[in-house]
Amino acid sequence: MKENKKEMAKSLRLIATGRQRTNILREGEQKTIAYLVQKVPSWISSDGLTIFGFFGNITVAASFVLAAFVNRYWLLLCLLGFIINWVGDSLDGRLAYYRNKPRKWYGFSLDITVDWIGTILIGFGFMMYINLVDYINSAWLYVGFFFVVMYGWEMVTAQLRYKIGGQYSIDSGIFGPTEVRLILATIITIEAFVPGTIQYLATIACVILLVSNLVEMRKLLRLADEQDKADRRLKEEEYKKKHIENA
Repeated sequence: MKENKKEMAKSLRLIATGRQRTNILREGEQKTIAYLVQKVPSWISSDGLTIFGFFGNITVAASFVLAAFVNRYWLLLCLLGFIINWVGDSLDGRLAYYRNKPRKWYGFSLDITVDWIGTILIGFGFMMYINLVDYINSAWLYVGFFFVVMYGWEMVTAQLRYKIGGQYSIDSGIFGPTEVRLILATIITIEAFVPGTIQYLATIACVILLVSNLVEMRKLLRLADEQDKADRRLKEEEYKKKHIENA
């Protein structure tokens, strides 16, 4: 029992390396990830998990297409897709840290790129579904586009925060990728049983993301301003030091 606790504590410490979490579900999520990385077979690599997670996004996009062309109950396939995506996307980088084989910049670049492509595919699938089920107002098509923009904005904010503050966080305030997945899964599931609700619920989700992004942007600008002031103070101190040496 003690050995299991030690291993879990070690795993939690390793997977937390280089990443700050602020999302609502972080405590339970971190413990789950810490447990799962211990169980991943040695022949599965971090890149393999990234591909696995990307397949989850493809599955979500496919659920929209199948719902449009076959039957709307295919929307429920998204639940499997989000689970697959969570497993791959949450474990890929953390597995590398757990195995003490991190590739900080490679993993960062690959993760951001794959997530962005996957988000575009999901947005495209949503727009195709809305178009083919022939909703009255075609303006709802822009909800999918707006979601992609909001999620992209969140990713850009995370990268800028990393560049300015040196601390990488994949969360936007209390919302992280896991919370976004749960919200989307709930919206899509409701649509499967109550057709016509997705456009309204998706719009609400986009508004929530917009507010969250605006709040995080304000924090980012405050952080950037503090960094500018710190850089200025450092330059002034260097100038004074050189002036004293040359006196």
